[in-house]
Amino acid sequence: QVQLVESGGGLVQAGGSLRLSCAASGRTFSSYVMGWFRQAPGKEREFVGAISWIGGSKVYADSVKGRFTIARDNAEKMVYLQMNSLKPEDTAVYYCAATTNMATTTAGYMYWGQGTQVTVSS
Repeated sequence: QVQLVESGGGLVQAGGSLRLSCAASGRTFSSYVMGWFRQAPGKEREFVGAISWIGGSKVYADSVKGRFTIARDNAEKMVYLQMNSLKPEDTAVYYCAATTNMATTTAGYMYWGQGTQVTVSS
């Protein structure tokens, strides 16, 4: 089992950057694919990106490709989401999640963090 805790959210101006972190517990962190999702008010939770077990494969949503980067540190049991060139439409609660196989839908993930708010002002 994996427990996930996100941090690093906040308020930033459009064009700015933020780095989100996700701390994981559990002895088998490197066995999990890690994903990031976001949910804006009144909208469904959507896929942002995912990274494979040792980071060799990454997948991103078209809306963030070229602006967001996912990284992981298996020794520290951490996953990061570097967000650059932020836009007001990136405003959402951001969640990290864990699963055993690469997936891009919420149904594909077994474990979730509590989320961290990101607000981008125009």
